[in-house]
Amino acid sequence: MTNLGKKVIYQIYPKSFYDSNNDGIGDLRGIIEKIDYIKKLNVDFIWFNPFFISPQNDNGYDIADYKKIDPRFGTMADFEELVARLKEIHVNVMLDMVLNHCSTEHEWFQKALAGDKFYQDFFYLRKGKDGKLPNNWQSKFGGPAWAKFGDTDYYYLHLYDPTQADLNWHNPEVRKRLVDVINFWRQKGVKGFRFDVINVTGKDEELVDSTDPIEEKKLYTDTPVVQDYLKQLNMESFGQDPDSITVGEMSSTTIENSIAYTRPEDKELSMVFTFHHLKVDYKNGEKWSIMPFDFMALKKIMLNWNTKIDQGGGWQALFWNNHDQPWALNRFGNIKEYRIKSAQMLAMAMHLMRGTPYIYMGEELGMVDPAYSDMSEYDDIEARNAYQELLDQGIDKQEAFKIVHSKARDNSRVPMHWDDSEYAGFSKAKPWLKPTDQDRINVKEELKSGKIFDFYQKLIKLRKSVDLISDGHIKGFLMEDRQVLAYERYLDDSNEKLIVLCNFYGQETQVNLPSEYVGRDAEILIQNSYLNLTKVPESLTLKPYDAVAFKLQ
Repeated sequence: MTNLGKKVIYQIYPKSFYDSNNDGIGDLRGIIEKIDYIKKLNVDFIWFNPFFISPQNDNGYDIADYKKIDPRFGTMADFEELVARLKEIHVNVMLDMVLNHCSTEHEWFQKALAGDKFYQDFFYLRKGKDGKLPNNWQSKFGGPAWAKFGDTDYYYLHLYDPTQADLNWHNPEVRKRLVDVINFWRQKGVKGFRFDVINVTGKDEELVDSTDPIEEKKLYTDTPVVQDYLKQLNMESFGQDPDSITVGEMSSTTIENSIAYTRPEDKELSMVFTFHHLKVDYKNGEKWSIMPFDFMALKKIMLNWNTKIDQGGGWQALFWNNHDQPWALNRFGNIKEYRIKSAQMLAMAMHLMRGTPYIYMGEELGMVDPAYSDMSEYDDIEARNAYQELLDQGIDKQEAFKIVHSKARDNSRVPMHWDDSEYAGFSKAKPWLKPTDQDRINVKEELKSGKIFDFYQKLIKLRKSVDLISDGHIKGFLMEDRQVLAYERYLDDSNEKLIVLCNFYGQETQVNLPSEYVGRDAEILIQNSYLNLTKVPESLTLKPYDAVAFKLQ
């Protein structure tokens, strides 16, 4: 059984990592060419965003063939070489499985459109009601969740883009084909799988109208049958590999369901991605808005989820950044005066919690949102649509752009900065997205004299060597402190404790420590400050963005 607590996973967005053939798009050979850099990361797995055949309406999450590499990214031979080269440096591959829906260009959908009844049952096809759509559900990308099925009387369900048709998991043949997809990649040496929006696969066979948006999500999210589907996937595919690691992306999930999906004895998934902590800067729950992040909400969510999932025997993926989020450093740190220090603090706050940390490419350099000034510089359809919607609401262009600039997914999709050249060493041709800030933030500079990459390395080494971090339980303290995230890691059979203190603001603050810690011998394991501790004092002064972790003997 894999010790998940000692693993660290690095995420690569292939389109933006490194362009080997100078067409402006990153590719598999580009990743192979950067194996030496990947080796320096000291991670265990790399999660790759999809590089399968796709019309790219949703950046590859609309898959037209689950078993073929999209030529823009390379060939199957390139992939096989990549797996082999990574294996040489003891790094495993995690692939992104998009199994809730497939592209309308997929052979299954095309056969269904051509009238093949066998394949029509692969999708949710329903006739309209009373001259209207089959039900009133809304797509998560805006507009109705139904589109016309060719020139028939039927509509097909798409919870996402109209070119992403939801697959009918009630059909055993669909589940069998998807198991076959996983096993195809297992035979290629793949040991990890990340399952995209997997908890919305459990739609009822009768798709009833909803009364409001909250109730609507419950009609297709986290329904009990999802557990059965995951048990079947596990048993018939990845569960046969004792060293496999799986993670489910869970849309609008709960603590209870996260535990149920990840308890080892239930044989479903290794861990879950949840997103509640990344919505604390959404004004009234609305993504396309600007407000300072709510620290008290962030602290409560992080500690509540981590503690309760621990108590329930489940497991969490720990992360600040991914391909769908603007950079955490812009949101929760201070990129102007304390970029390095706040990057280190955020890394420490997350990496010393209970779970498996994920690092998104460029995070280890302290990358920040690009300095764009015009909508033409954005590629993502979601950002463009949001900008138009904001204008339609009467918001002026300058304010609408400011809002989009703060939340756009493209912010973290910009090409990786390898050096300070015009195209950031990513390509010799104009990249698909424009890099900015590479003159001060890039791999070459960071490896030569930077302080963020090395800090991540210290955190990774600690996770692999200190059982308190990899295996310990967690509980929060100083819950009313409006500036400091504080938690304790402990083991059942030991007096040792790890105390973690992180100042999330640019102001100095005084912390009064719990009396049970005061006077005990202390050993600092990692800090981004200059504190000198041998015994725990009654109070500590934390300077701006200070973070310290010390062990109590």
